[in-house]
Amino acid sequence: MATLDDHSQATPTGPMTTVIRRHSLATRITHWINVLCLSLLLMSGLQIFNAHPALYWGQYGADADPSWLSIGAVDGGTRGVLRIGNLQITTTGVLGVSGTGDDATERGFPSWITIPSYQDLATGRRWHLFFAWLFVINGSIYALIGFLSGHFRRDLAPSGEEISPRHLGQEITDHARLRFPKGEKARRYNVLQKLAYLIVIFILLPLMFATGLTMSPAMDAGYPFLLDLFGGRQTARSIHFICAWSIVLFVFVHIAMVILSGLWNNMRSMITGRYVIETERDDR
Repeated sequence: MATLDDHSQATPTGPMTTVIRRHSLATRITHWINVLCLSLLLMSGLQIFNAHPALYWGQYGADADPSWLSIGAVDGGTRGVLRIGNLQITTTGVLGVSGTGDDATERGFPSWITIPSYQDLATGRRWHLFFAWLFVINGSIYALIGFLSGHFRRDLAPSGEEISPRHLGQEITDHARLRFPKGEKARRYNVLQKLAYLIVIFILLPLMFATGLTMSPAMDAGYPFLLDLFGGRQTARSIHFICAWSIVLFVFVHIAMVILSGLWNNMRSMITGRYVIETERDDR
């Protein structure tokens, strides 16, 4: 998050407007490739999940084994149900049973959110593997540039003061009240952004990659330790699913913050790199 090429303007009575270069070209390109990859990975992943819409812990997973999560149809295929442990939630029309009336179809996730829209496990896997490797390559380029340029150390590593309980509490309160940084503070990521990005980049995404490899029988010969590491293929599948939806939650929160803190300003910074901040005269 560089601050080169700043340009400032001010009115006699208003705040000073400063245009900074917030995102490098490499960050912007890898960001939009990630948007494409994550969208298609989710949609093709749901297609794969639909082939057996249930999750288990351990080495195995079959109809006779108890699942901790399942999506299916009951009452003769007329009622969709999401089950998590002993909790059952009726989801007719969306999960388990898509559509209503004569258009009702037994299906884990609905056709509008899967690639392809019709049930085809082989095609879904091809889409998923292609964009998974594109995502890995793109992420590796971003990580390499981030380390070499000092981006991770300079912009994402929180200071000791930032992760103090008092500061974290204040940041959470400010976000809950939709109070976003102004002036010089807007030049930098706040600590909640830093922690969220670090968790996604260095925990969730590596787990997604490792569990994805573990689920592939072709990896057993070369990397047999992966099954032991994750406690079985079904556990790896469950962790993969949980990480995927954790990233989806992160994306929804991220989009909400982009909109609430200034949609045009944030979108412009991720397209052109230019970001506008307003600074009171006594801050300069």
